Amino acid sequence: MPLNDMPWWRWRSNVRSALHMISDPVFQRDVWRAGLPGYGDITDAVYRIVEDTWLDNWSAEKYVGTIFRDSQEAALVDVAVLRVLKILHQVGADAQVDAYLDHPAWAEAVRAAREAHVRMATADQDDPDAPPRTLEVLAILNRTA
Repeated sequence: MPLNDMPWWRWRSNVRSALHMISDPVFQRDVWRAGLPGYGDITDAVYRIVEDTWLDNWSAEKYVGTIFRDSQEAALVDVAVLRVLKILHQVGADAQVDAYLDHPAWAEAVRAAREAHVRMATADQDDPDAPPRTLEVLAILNRTA
């Protein structure tokens, strides 16, 4: 199914984009560690996950049928969000990228984000292994239906 078949597909797009970036160690090395512009930083990615959804306050299960397709997808997102937020709270929202990427629990956060990203991308008939899109491309996609 296409991404925009969900009622709140723009929120889904933002969550997917952030999980995609968090789930890709090559992207993190080549973009976040290198400080390349156009993709935001880790804090920006976390913000895209929680800003509209409030997934830092309640379960993704609340959004099954609006943002997430089913309970399994929501459960995978919950695991990823909790792992990433735990690290964010330990290192601080304003921490340098290395504080996140070198955190002992980061690899597990990446794995959880990967599981959620693959499930969501596959359900949306997208290639989960394609490189993450820039924030400019995300904004353009979020303007079109």
